Amino acid sequence: MSRVGKARVGLYEVSGDALQRTHKSCPKCGPGTFLAEHPDRRACGRCGYSESKGPPAAKGKKPKPA
Repeated sequence: MSRVGKARVGLYEVSGDALQRTHKSCPKCGPGTFLAEHPDRRACGRCGYSESKGPPAAKGKKPKPA
């Protein structure tokens, strides 16, 4: 069985003679391992690291409607 690498479509943009990364790299795995972009978070499929995109969720109970 041969191993086929995944496509890197959409992870880089070409500007002149340089490549610019469009996604963040995983801080645990290092450069070359990109974080997947989800609507509310970024996540690494290799090590499981994730970070939130928005403000932290409020802790505690929600007030009950009157």
